[in-house]
Amino acid sequence: MITRSVPSTPQRPTGEATVAIARSIVLFYYYGFVMVLTSTSDGVTLVADDVGRGDAVVLLHGWPDTASMWDEVSAGLVARGARVIAPDLRGCGRSDKPADVSAYAMHHLVGDVLALLDAAELDRVRLVGHDWGAALAWAVATFAPERVTSLAALAVGHPTAFREGGVEQLVKSWYTQLFIREGVGEAFLRYHDYEVLRQWFRHPRAASVIAELERDGQLTTHLHWYRANLPPDAFLVPGPQLPPVRVTTLGVWASGDRALGEGQMLESARYCANGFSYVRLDGYGHWFPIEASEEVTKVLSDFHASSGDARI
Repeated sequence: MITRSVPSTPQRPTGEATVAIARSIVLFYYYGFVMVLTSTSDGVTLVADDVGRGDAVVLLHGWPDTASMWDEVSAGLVARGARVIAPDLRGCGRSDKPADVSAYAMHHLVGDVLALLDAAELDRVRLVGHDWGAALAWAVATFAPERVTSLAALAVGHPTAFREGGVEQLVKSWYTQLFIREGVGEAFLRYHDYEVLRQWFRHPRAASVIAELERDGQLTTHLHWYRANLPPDAFLVPGPQLPPVRVTTLGVWASGDRALGEGQMLESARYCANGFSYVRLDGYGHWFPIEASEEVTKVLSDFHASSGDARI
């Protein structure tokens, strides 16, 4: 396992009042135009931004985000010669939102990603995920390694390492016991105008995220990811026994993450059969792809170059 630490550096402000304007400017400046790609799996249609030309990188967001969380990272990768595909995942943003919790079981989510690759006419991609997007990326790399050139998991480690993260991870994951209960999770998040998202999770774009969650029932369908894939005793029983990951893998974790411990990322090396490198970002929180987009872009670019693709 290769490990290195990256200290925090100042970044331009990401004030919520300027997010919508900044998104439009960033997308137009770097891309000129954005192709919208759609794919369908199990009757569920995903909508994705598809930009740039070159070797393909797929960026998978997590809770409670949409593809827009990747705007700055995507722009940086495109500027380095990549084609970047960033979907709104099932239940999120512009994509379909099944009402049934069972529709969010991991095998359906993996099917969504494979259908997206088929729609984009891509045999293999460099896969990057954050939060639940990282959990999904681990699953795709495990069960469909022939479609994945390399894997970069941001914040969330290998599923077994995460579930067996001990007391540290059990304590950090306290909120999941509320999220998995229908009605309770929603009430908890809405309490005092999303105080927990603003003050405890400290999402850097809380206002715009909340507006999107309340737009069309997404608050519930986002939480279905937890309800379908995280049983109540998840941290008290052995983690899932999965085949080893056979693609080159990078793990990235930030020192200020309140929801995830460093141990679950470091232990991921045990489950990677083709190498695992690790980068620690100091001074940032859980949403470091937004807070530290320049550092993340560089880390991903360096990883992609070292794993056989000098163009990205």
